[in-house]
Amino acid sequence: MNTETAHDVLTILHTNDLHSHFENMGILAAIAGDYTDQLGRDHVLLVDIGDHMDRMSPETEGSEGGANIDIINMTGYDAVTIGNNEGLTYTSPILNQAYAGIICPVVCSNVIEHESGIPPVWMRTHQVIQKGTWKIGLIGATAPYGDFYDLLGWDVSEPVSSLRPLIDQLRSEVDLLVMLSHLGLSADQKLAEQLPEIDVILGGHSHHVLDRPLWVGSTVLGAAGKFGQYMGQMTWQKDTLGGRAHLLAGGLIAITENMPREEAVEAAIVLHRQRAEERMSRTVAMLEAPLKIDYERESPLGNLLAQAVRRYTGAELSIVNAGQLLDELPAGEITESLLHRLCPSPINPCITLLRGSSIRRALEQSLLSEFTHKAIMGYGFRGKILGCLCVDGLKITCDLARPAYQRITGLEINGQPLQDDQEYSVGSLDMFTFRIGYDSLSESGGVTYMLSEFIRDLLRSELQTPGTVQSCAGPRWFMV
Repeated sequence: MNTETAHDVLTILHTNDLHSHFENMGILAAIAGDYTDQLGRDHVLLVDIGDHMDRMSPETEGSEGGANIDIINMTGYDAVTIGNNEGLTYTSPILNQAYAGIICPVVCSNVIEHESGIPPVWMRTHQVIQKGTWKIGLIGATAPYGDFYDLLGWDVSEPVSSLRPLIDQLRSEVDLLVMLSHLGLSADQKLAEQLPEIDVILGGHSHHVLDRPLWVGSTVLGAAGKFGQYMGQMTWQKDTLGGRAHLLAGGLIAITENMPREEAVEAAIVLHRQRAEERMSRTVAMLEAPLKIDYERESPLGNLLAQAVRRYTGAELSIVNAGQLLDELPAGEITESLLHRLCPSPINPCITLLRGSSIRRALEQSLLSEFTHKAIMGYGFRGKILGCLCVDGLKITCDLARPAYQRITGLEINGQPLQDDQEYSVGSLDMFTFRIGYDSLSESGGVTYMLSEFIRDLLRSELQTPGTVQSCAGPRWFMV
Protein backbone atom coordinates (compact mmCIF):
# COMPACT_ATOMS: atom_id res chain seq x y z
CA MET A 1 0.00 0.00 0.00
CA ASN A 2 1.56 3.33 -1.02
CA THR A 3 1.61 6.42 1.20
CA GLU A 4 -1.22 8.13 -0.63
CA THR A 5 -3.45 5.07 -0.36
CA ALA A 6 -2.59 4.63 3.32
CA HIS A 7 -4.06 8.06 4.04
CA ASP A 8 -7.42 6.79 2.76
CA VAL A 9 -7.53 3.79 5.12
CA LEU A 10 -9.50 3.75 8.38
CA THR A 11 -9.45 1.06 11.07
CA ILE A 12 -12.53 0.66 13.27
CA LEU A 13 -12.09 -1.02 16.66
CA HIS A 14 -15.28 -1.99 18.46
CA THR A 15 -16.36 -3.55 21.75
CA ASN A 16 -19.77 -4.51 23.08
CA ASP A 17 -21.46 -6.05 26.10
CA LEU A 18 -18.46 -5.74 28.41
CA HIS A 19 -20.87 -5.97 31.37
CA SER A 20 -18.30 -4.40 33.71
CA HIS A 21 -15.71 -7.13 33.19
CA PHE A 22 -12.97 -4.81 34.36
CA GLU A 23 -10.43 -7.63 34.22
CA ASN A 24 -10.30 -7.26 30.42
CA MET A 25 -10.54 -3.48 30.13
CA GLY A 26 -6.83 -2.84 30.61
CA ILE A 27 -6.04 -5.24 27.77
CA LEU A 28 -8.59 -3.64 25.46
CA ALA A 29 -7.13 -0.23 26.25
CA ALA A 30 -3.63 -1.47 25.46
CA ILE A 31 -4.75 -2.87 22.09
CA ALA A 32 -6.48 0.39 21.19
CA GLY A 33 -3.36 2.31 22.22
CA ASP A 34 -1.13 0.12 20.06
CA TYR A 35 -3.32 0.69 16.99
CA THR A 36 -3.34 4.42 17.61
CA ASP A 37 0.44 4.52 18.08
CA GLN A 38 1.08 2.53 14.89
CA LEU A 39 -1.54 4.05 12.58
CA GLY A 40 -2.13 7.48 14.09
CA ARG A 41 -5.27 8.81 15.76
CA ASP A 42 -6.59 10.03 12.41
CA HIS A 43 -6.77 6.45 11.16
CA VAL A 44 -8.43 4.70 14.13
CA LEU A 45 -12.06 4.91 15.28
CA LEU A 46 -12.82 3.25 18.64
CA VAL A 47 -16.46 2.67 19.63
CA ASP A 48 -18.48 0.72 22.21
CA ILE A 49 -21.94 -0.70 21.49
CA GLY A 50 -23.52 -0.64 24.95
CA ASP A 51 -23.87 -2.69 28.14
CA HIS A 52 -20.47 -1.46 29.23
CA MET A 53 -22.01 -1.08 32.71
CA ASP A 54 -23.32 -3.94 34.81
CA ARG A 55 -24.35 -3.48 38.42
CA MET A 56 -23.20 -7.01 39.24
CA SER A 57 -19.71 -5.50 39.43
CA PRO A 58 -18.82 -3.82 42.74
CA GLU A 59 -16.85 -1.16 40.83
CA THR A 60 -19.99 -0.18 38.93
CA GLU A 61 -22.38 -0.56 41.86
CA GLY A 62 -20.17 1.37 44.24
CA SER A 63 -19.62 4.26 41.81
CA GLU A 64 -23.10 4.35 40.22
CA GLY A 65 -21.46 3.82 36.84
CA GLY A 66 -18.74 6.39 37.36
CA ALA A 67 -15.99 3.77 37.20
CA ASN A 68 -17.14 2.74 33.71
CA ILE A 69 -17.21 6.32 32.45
CA ASP A 70 -13.69 6.87 33.80
CA ILE A 71 -12.34 3.82 31.97
CA ILE A 72 -14.16 4.78 28.74
CA ASN A 73 -12.47 8.18 28.93
CA MET A 74 -9.03 6.76 29.70
CA THR A 75 -9.28 4.18 26.89
CA GLY A 76 -9.96 6.92 24.38
CA TYR A 77 -13.29 5.86 22.90
CA ASP A 78 -14.49 8.11 20.09
CA ALA A 79 -18.17 7.32 20.67
CA VAL A 80 -20.43 4.91 22.56
CA THR A 81 -24.08 3.97 22.65
CA ILE A 82 -26.13 2.63 25.55
CA GLY A 83 -27.53 -0.81 26.21
CA ASN A 84 -30.35 -1.93 28.44
CA ASN A 85 -27.95 -2.35 31.35
CA GLU A 86 -27.28 1.36 31.30
CA GLY A 87 -30.79 2.45 30.41
CA LEU A 88 -32.85 0.16 32.62
CA THR A 89 -30.83 -0.32 35.80
CA TYR A 90 -30.30 3.34 36.69
CA THR A 91 -32.72 6.21 37.12
CA SER A 92 -32.44 9.26 34.88
CA PRO A 93 -30.86 11.46 37.60
CA ILE A 94 -28.11 8.89 38.20
CA LEU A 95 -27.47 8.52 34.46
CA ASN A 96 -27.37 12.30 34.11
CA GLN A 97 -24.70 12.42 36.78
CA ALA A 98 -22.67 9.53 35.36
CA TYR A 99 -22.68 10.69 31.74
CA ALA A 100 -21.96 14.29 32.70
CA GLY A 101 -18.33 13.22 32.95
CA ILE A 102 -18.00 11.39 29.64
CA ILE A 103 -15.65 12.92 27.07
CA CYS A 104 -16.86 11.22 23.90
CA PRO A 105 -20.39 11.49 22.44
CA VAL A 106 -23.11 9.03 23.49
CA VAL A 107 -24.97 8.31 20.24
CA CYS A 108 -28.46 6.83 20.31
CA SER A 109 -31.15 7.75 17.81
CA ASN A 110 -34.31 6.17 19.23
CA VAL A 111 -34.59 7.67 22.73
CA ILE A 112 -36.49 10.75 23.87
CA GLU A 113 -37.61 11.94 27.29
CA HIS A 114 -41.33 12.15 28.00
CA GLU A 115 -41.02 15.49 29.72
CA SER A 116 -38.82 17.34 27.21
CA GLY A 117 -39.64 15.48 23.99
CA ILE A 118 -35.93 15.35 23.14
CA PRO A 119 -33.08 12.99 24.05
CA PRO A 120 -31.42 13.28 27.47
CA VAL A 121 -28.95 16.16 27.65
CA TRP A 122 -25.96 13.80 27.47
CA MET A 123 -27.21 11.87 24.42
CA ARG A 124 -27.00 12.75 20.71
CA THR A 125 -29.16 11.33 17.94
CA HIS A 126 -26.16 11.31 15.56
CA GLN A 127 -22.59 12.49 15.31
CA VAL A 128 -20.18 13.26 12.49
CA ILE A 129 -16.56 12.54 13.40
CA GLN A 130 -13.60 13.73 11.37
CA LYS A 131 -10.66 11.33 11.17
CA GLY A 132 -8.01 12.71 8.84
CA THR A 133 -9.64 12.86 5.43
CA TRP A 134 -12.57 10.73 6.61
CA LYS A 135 -15.98 12.05 7.59
CA ILE A 136 -17.72 9.33 9.56
CA GLY A 137 -21.42 9.49 10.31
CA LEU A 138 -22.55 7.73 13.49
CA ILE A 139 -26.11 6.73 14.35
CA GLY A 140 -27.28 4.33 17.03
CA ALA A 141 -30.17 2.47 18.63
CA THR A 142 -30.87 0.56 21.81
CA ALA A 143 -33.34 -2.26 22.40
CA PRO A 144 -36.89 -0.88 22.91
CA TYR A 145 -38.11 -2.31 26.22
CA GLY A 146 -41.15 -0.06 26.08
CA ASP A 147 -42.97 -0.81 29.34
CA PHE A 148 -39.80 -0.49 31.40
CA TYR A 149 -38.50 2.66 29.75
CA ASP A 150 -41.94 4.26 30.02
CA LEU A 151 -41.74 3.90 33.82
CA LEU A 152 -38.35 5.62 33.76
CA GLY A 153 -39.66 8.56 31.74
CA TRP A 154 -38.25 7.60 28.34
CA ASP A 155 -39.84 6.74 25.02
CA VAL A 156 -37.63 4.22 23.21
CA SER A 157 -39.04 3.62 19.75
CA GLU A 158 -38.56 0.96 17.13
CA PRO A 159 -35.42 2.11 15.31
CA VAL A 160 -36.36 2.38 11.64
CA SER A 161 -38.57 5.45 11.96
CA SER A 162 -35.94 7.23 14.02
CA LEU A 163 -33.03 6.27 11.79
CA ARG A 164 -34.53 6.97 8.35
CA PRO A 165 -34.43 10.81 8.49
CA LEU A 166 -30.91 10.75 9.93
CA ILE A 167 -29.70 8.48 7.16
CA ASP A 168 -31.27 10.77 4.55
CA GLN A 169 -29.45 13.69 6.16
CA LEU A 170 -26.05 12.07 6.59
CA ARG A 171 -25.59 9.71 3.65
CA SER A 172 -24.40 12.34 1.15
CA GLU A 173 -22.28 14.15 3.75
CA VAL A 174 -20.06 11.32 4.98
CA ASP A 175 -17.56 8.82 3.63
CA LEU A 176 -18.72 6.06 5.97
CA LEU A 177 -22.08 5.63 7.71
CA VAL A 178 -21.76 3.54 10.87
CA MET A 179 -24.57 2.32 13.12
CA LEU A 180 -23.96 1.42 16.77
CA SER A 181 -26.70 -1.14 17.37
CA HIS A 182 -27.61 -2.58 20.75
CA LEU A 183 -30.53 -4.45 19.21
CA GLY A 184 -29.29 -8.01 18.62
CA LEU A 185 -28.23 -9.91 15.51
CA SER A 186 -31.67 -10.67 14.06
CA ALA A 187 -32.66 -7.00 14.34
CA ASP A 188 -29.36 -5.94 12.76
CA GLN A 189 -29.97 -8.23 9.79
CA LYS A 190 -33.44 -6.79 9.26
CA LEU A 191 -32.14 -3.23 9.53
CA ALA A 192 -29.49 -3.96 6.93
CA GLU A 193 -32.24 -5.07 4.56
CA GLN A 194 -34.52 -2.12 5.36
CA LEU A 195 -31.80 0.56 5.45
CA PRO A 196 -29.21 -0.48 2.87
CA GLU A 197 -27.62 2.98 2.89
CA ILE A 198 -25.82 2.07 6.14
CA ASP A 199 -22.26 0.93 5.42
CA VAL A 200 -21.61 -0.98 8.63
CA ILE A 201 -23.70 -2.09 11.61
CA LEU A 202 -21.64 -2.82 14.73
CA GLY A 203 -23.84 -4.88 16.99
CA GLY A 204 -24.39 -6.11 20.51
CA HIS A 205 -27.12 -7.14 22.98
CA SER A 206 -27.46 -10.74 21.80
CA HIS A 207 -23.77 -11.41 22.56
CA HIS A 208 -23.24 -12.81 19.08
CA VAL A 209 -19.72 -13.51 17.84
CA LEU A 210 -18.96 -12.67 14.22
CA ASP A 211 -15.39 -13.87 13.70
CA ARG A 212 -15.54 -12.43 10.21
CA PRO A 213 -17.74 -9.63 8.84
CA LEU A 214 -21.23 -10.68 7.78
CA TRP A 215 -22.59 -9.15 4.58
CA VAL A 216 -26.31 -8.45 4.29
CA GLY A 217 -26.78 -6.87 0.89
CA SER A 218 -24.45 -3.89 0.73
CA THR A 219 -24.12 -3.56 4.53
CA VAL A 220 -21.43 -5.18 6.68
CA LEU A 221 -22.24 -6.49 10.17
CA GLY A 222 -19.70 -6.91 12.97
CA ALA A 223 -19.92 -7.97 16.62
CA ALA A 224 -17.47 -9.01 19.34
CA GLY A 225 -19.34 -11.39 21.67
CA LYS A 226 -19.40 -10.41 25.33
CA PHE A 227 -17.39 -9.60 28.45
CA GLY A 228 -14.38 -8.25 26.53
CA GLN A 229 -13.44 -11.69 25.26
CA TYR A 230 -12.82 -10.10 21.86
CA MET A 231 -12.21 -6.74 20.26
CA GLY A 232 -13.66 -6.25 16.80
CA GLN A 233 -11.54 -4.82 14.02
CA MET A 234 -12.39 -3.62 10.50
CA THR A 235 -10.24 -1.87 7.92
CA TRP A 236 -11.92 0.39 5.36
CA GLN A 237 -10.66 2.22 2.30
CA LYS A 238 -12.22 5.14 0.48
CA ASP A 239 -13.52 4.66 -3.02
CA THR A 240 -11.29 6.58 -5.46
CA LEU A 241 -14.32 7.56 -7.52
CA GLY A 242 -16.26 9.00 -4.60
CA GLY A 243 -18.56 6.03 -4.05
CA ARG A 244 -19.10 4.06 -0.87
CA ALA A 245 -16.04 2.90 1.04
CA HIS A 246 -14.66 -0.62 0.61
CA LEU A 247 -14.06 -3.15 3.38
CA LEU A 248 -10.49 -4.42 3.13
CA ALA A 249 -10.43 -6.78 6.11
CA GLY A 250 -12.20 -7.52 9.34
CA GLY A 251 -12.44 -9.94 12.22
CA LEU A 252 -11.87 -10.35 15.93
CA ILE A 253 -8.89 -10.05 18.22
CA ALA A 254 -9.13 -12.74 20.90
CA ILE A 255 -8.31 -11.48 24.40
CA THR A 256 -6.12 -13.67 26.62
CA GLU A 257 -5.08 -13.11 30.20
CA ASN A 258 -1.35 -12.82 29.44
CA MET A 259 -1.73 -9.96 26.95
CA PRO A 260 -0.19 -6.55 27.80
CA ARG A 261 -2.33 -4.17 29.84
CA GLU A 262 -2.54 -0.40 29.91
CA GLU A 263 -1.01 0.42 33.29
CA ALA A 264 -2.90 3.67 33.88
CA VAL A 265 -6.23 1.95 33.25
CA GLU A 266 -5.30 -0.96 35.51
CA ALA A 267 -4.35 1.46 38.31
CA ALA A 268 -7.66 3.31 37.91
CA ILE A 269 -9.61 0.05 38.14
CA VAL A 270 -7.84 -0.88 41.38
CA LEU A 271 -8.64 2.53 42.82
CA HIS A 272 -12.30 2.29 41.83
CA ARG A 273 -12.50 -1.16 43.41
CA GLN A 274 -11.07 0.13 46.68
CA ARG A 275 -13.43 3.10 46.73
CA ALA A 276 -16.40 0.84 45.99
CA GLU A 277 -15.50 -1.42 48.90
CA GLU A 278 -15.34 1.59 51.20
CA ARG A 279 -18.70 2.95 50.04
CA MET A 280 -20.41 -0.43 50.33
CA SER A 281 -19.02 -1.33 53.75
CA ARG A 282 -21.99 0.16 55.63
CA THR A 283 -23.65 -2.30 57.99
CA VAL A 284 -27.36 -2.63 57.21
CA ALA A 285 -28.35 -5.44 59.60
CA MET A 286 -27.12 -7.89 62.24
CA LEU A 287 -27.93 -11.60 62.30
CA GLU A 288 -27.67 -13.83 65.35
CA ALA A 289 -27.52 -16.97 63.22
CA PRO A 290 -26.95 -17.75 59.52
CA LEU A 291 -29.83 -17.82 57.06
CA LYS A 292 -29.42 -20.88 54.84
CA ILE A 293 -30.29 -21.17 51.16
CA ASP A 294 -31.28 -24.36 49.37
CA TYR A 295 -31.89 -24.65 45.63
CA GLU A 296 -33.96 -27.85 45.76
CA ARG A 297 -36.30 -27.18 48.68
CA GLU A 298 -37.64 -24.49 50.97
CA SER A 299 -35.07 -22.57 53.04
CA PRO A 300 -35.14 -19.58 55.40
CA LEU A 301 -33.26 -17.20 53.08
CA GLY A 302 -35.48 -18.11 50.13
CA ASN A 303 -38.51 -17.47 52.31
CA LEU A 304 -37.05 -14.12 53.40
CA LEU A 305 -36.78 -13.04 49.77
CA ALA A 306 -40.37 -14.12 49.12
CA GLN A 307 -41.51 -12.20 52.20
CA ALA A 308 -39.62 -9.12 51.02
CA VAL A 309 -41.25 -9.19 47.59
CA ARG A 310 -44.74 -9.72 48.99
CA ARG A 311 -44.34 -6.90 51.52
CA TYR A 312 -42.99 -4.47 48.89
CA THR A 313 -45.57 -5.27 46.22
CA GLY A 314 -48.54 -5.64 48.56
CA ALA A 315 -49.72 -8.65 46.55
CA GLU A 316 -51.87 -11.50 47.84
CA LEU A 317 -48.94 -13.89 47.59
CA SER A 318 -45.40 -13.93 46.25
CA ILE A 319 -43.32 -16.32 44.18
CA VAL A 320 -39.55 -16.01 43.64
CA ASN A 321 -36.78 -18.43 42.72
CA ALA A 322 -34.00 -19.48 45.09
CA GLY A 323 -31.36 -19.16 42.36
CA GLN A 324 -31.39 -15.38 42.79
CA LEU A 325 -29.41 -15.91 46.01
CA LEU A 326 -25.82 -17.06 45.47
CA ASP A 327 -24.99 -18.04 49.05
CA GLU A 328 -26.29 -18.05 52.60
CA LEU A 329 -26.31 -14.97 54.82
CA PRO A 330 -23.79 -15.50 57.63
CA ALA A 331 -24.25 -14.57 61.25
CA GLY A 332 -22.97 -11.17 62.30
CA GLU A 333 -22.78 -7.90 60.37
CA ILE A 334 -24.57 -7.74 57.03
CA THR A 335 -23.11 -5.02 54.83
CA GLU A 336 -24.26 -3.54 51.53
CA SER A 337 -21.28 -5.22 49.88
CA LEU A 338 -22.30 -8.63 51.25
CA LEU A 339 -25.88 -8.24 50.02
CA HIS A 340 -24.54 -7.20 46.61
CA ARG A 341 -22.33 -10.31 46.37
CA LEU A 342 -25.19 -12.50 47.57
CA CYS A 343 -27.81 -11.05 45.21
CA PRO A 344 -26.06 -9.30 42.27
CA SER A 345 -28.83 -9.60 39.68
CA PRO A 346 -30.40 -6.34 38.42
CA ILE A 347 -33.85 -7.88 38.82
CA ASN A 348 -36.90 -5.79 39.70
CA PRO A 349 -40.06 -6.88 41.50
CA CYS A 350 -43.41 -6.78 39.77
CA ILE A 351 -47.08 -7.53 40.38
CA THR A 352 -48.52 -10.03 37.95
CA LEU A 353 -52.07 -11.35 37.70
CA LEU A 354 -52.02 -15.14 37.49
CA ARG A 355 -54.70 -17.79 37.41
CA GLY A 356 -54.51 -20.47 40.06
CA SER A 357 -53.78 -23.10 37.41
CA SER A 358 -50.65 -21.19 36.28
CA ILE A 359 -49.46 -20.90 39.86
CA ARG A 360 -50.08 -24.60 40.49
CA ARG A 361 -48.17 -25.66 37.38
CA ALA A 362 -45.10 -23.60 38.33
CA LEU A 363 -45.12 -25.02 41.85
CA GLU A 364 -45.34 -28.56 40.46
CA GLN A 365 -42.33 -27.82 38.25
CA SER A 366 -40.46 -26.56 41.29
CA LEU A 367 -40.52 -30.14 42.59
CA LEU A 368 -38.60 -31.38 39.51
CA SER A 369 -34.80 -31.34 39.31
CA GLU A 370 -34.85 -30.44 35.60
CA PHE A 371 -36.23 -27.07 36.67
CA THR A 372 -34.42 -26.46 39.96
CA HIS A 373 -31.03 -27.26 38.36
CA LYS A 374 -31.72 -25.54 35.05
CA ALA A 375 -28.97 -23.13 33.97
CA ILE A 376 -30.36 -19.67 33.18
CA MET A 377 -28.70 -16.80 31.33
CA GLY A 378 -29.80 -13.29 30.43
CA TYR A 379 -32.73 -11.00 31.31
CA GLY A 380 -30.82 -9.62 34.29
CA PHE A 381 -30.25 -13.00 35.96
CA ARG A 382 -26.73 -13.24 37.38
CA GLY A 383 -27.06 -16.54 39.22
CA LYS A 384 -26.12 -19.98 37.93
CA ILE A 385 -29.21 -22.17 38.23
CA LEU A 386 -32.92 -21.42 38.45
CA GLY A 387 -33.52 -23.04 41.83
CA CYS A 388 -36.81 -24.01 43.43
CA LEU A 389 -39.69 -21.61 43.98
CA CYS A 390 -39.98 -19.82 47.30
CA VAL A 391 -43.35 -18.42 48.34
CA ASP A 392 -45.09 -16.27 50.90
CA GLY A 393 -48.84 -16.23 51.52
CA LEU A 394 -49.32 -19.83 50.40
CA LYS A 395 -49.54 -23.18 52.18
CA ILE A 396 -48.53 -26.06 49.90
CA THR A 397 -49.04 -29.72 50.75
CA CYS A 398 -47.41 -32.30 48.51
CA ASP A 399 -46.61 -35.97 48.23
CA LEU A 400 -43.32 -36.69 46.44
CA ALA A 401 -44.31 -40.34 45.93
CA ARG A 402 -46.96 -39.28 43.41
CA PRO A 403 -46.24 -38.81 39.66
CA ALA A 404 -44.80 -35.54 38.34
CA TYR A 405 -47.36 -32.75 38.01
CA GLN A 406 -49.66 -34.58 40.44
CA ARG A 407 -47.65 -34.11 43.63
CA ILE A 408 -49.41 -31.08 45.10
CA THR A 409 -52.34 -32.36 47.15
CA GLY A 410 -53.30 -29.09 48.80
CA LEU A 411 -52.81 -25.41 47.93
CA GLU A 412 -54.20 -22.71 50.23
CA ILE A 413 -54.19 -18.92 50.35
CA ASN A 414 -55.44 -17.26 53.55
CA GLY A 415 -56.80 -20.61 54.71
CA GLN A 416 -58.90 -21.09 51.57
CA PRO A 417 -58.19 -23.48 48.68
CA LEU A 418 -56.51 -21.83 45.70
CA GLN A 419 -58.92 -21.97 42.76
CA ASP A 420 -57.50 -22.91 39.36
CA ASP A 421 -59.88 -20.63 37.47
CA GLN A 422 -59.49 -17.61 39.77
CA GLU A 423 -57.01 -14.77 39.19
CA TYR A 424 -54.64 -13.71 41.98
CA SER A 425 -52.23 -10.81 42.40
CA VAL A 426 -48.75 -12.25 42.73
CA GLY A 427 -45.60 -10.42 43.77
CA SER A 428 -42.87 -11.82 41.56
CA LEU A 429 -39.78 -11.00 39.48
CA ASP A 430 -39.68 -9.24 36.13
CA MET A 431 -37.64 -11.98 34.44
CA PHE A 432 -40.51 -14.46 34.78
CA THR A 433 -42.71 -12.27 32.58
CA PHE A 434 -40.33 -13.00 29.66
CA ARG A 435 -40.95 -16.78 29.84
CA ILE A 436 -37.67 -17.42 31.63
CA GLY A 437 -37.50 -20.54 33.81
CA TYR A 438 -41.04 -21.27 34.99
CA ASP A 439 -43.04 -20.50 31.84
CA SER A 440 -46.50 -20.50 33.40
CA LEU A 441 -45.53 -17.48 35.52
CA SER A 442 -45.61 -15.46 32.28
CA GLU A 443 -49.28 -16.34 31.64
CA SER A 444 -50.39 -13.05 33.10
CA GLY A 445 -53.60 -11.11 32.87
CA GLY A 446 -51.58 -7.94 33.45
CA VAL A 447 -48.19 -6.91 34.82
CA THR A 448 -47.14 -3.88 36.85
CA TYR A 449 -43.37 -3.45 36.83
CA MET A 450 -41.92 -1.75 39.89
CA LEU A 451 -38.75 0.23 39.23
CA SER A 452 -36.13 1.06 40.27
CA GLU A 453 -35.66 -1.06 43.41
CA PHE A 454 -33.72 -4.29 42.94
CA ILE A 455 -34.54 -7.38 44.95
CA ARG A 456 -31.39 -6.92 47.03
CA ASP A 457 -32.81 -3.54 48.11
CA LEU A 458 -35.97 -5.35 49.21
CA LEU A 459 -33.88 -7.88 51.11
CA ARG A 460 -32.13 -5.06 52.97
CA SER A 461 -35.46 -3.54 53.99
CA GLU A 462 -36.80 -6.93 55.07
CA LEU A 463 -33.76 -7.58 57.27
CA GLN A 464 -34.36 -4.21 58.94
CA THR A 465 -38.04 -4.99 59.68
CA PRO A 466 -38.66 -6.44 63.17
CA GLY A 467 -39.77 -10.06 63.28
CA THR A 468 -39.03 -10.95 59.66
CA VAL A 469 -36.02 -13.15 60.37
CA GLN A 470 -38.08 -15.20 62.80
CA SER A 471 -41.05 -15.53 60.42
CA CYS A 472 -38.92 -16.70 57.46
CA ALA A 473 -38.14 -19.87 59.40
CA GLY A 474 -41.80 -20.90 59.28
CA PRO A 475 -42.64 -23.51 56.64
CA ARG A 476 -44.71 -22.91 53.49
CA TRP A 477 -44.23 -26.37 51.99
CA PHE A 478 -45.54 -29.43 53.87
CA MET A 479 -44.52 -32.91 52.76
CA VAL A 480 -46.80 -35.89 53.51
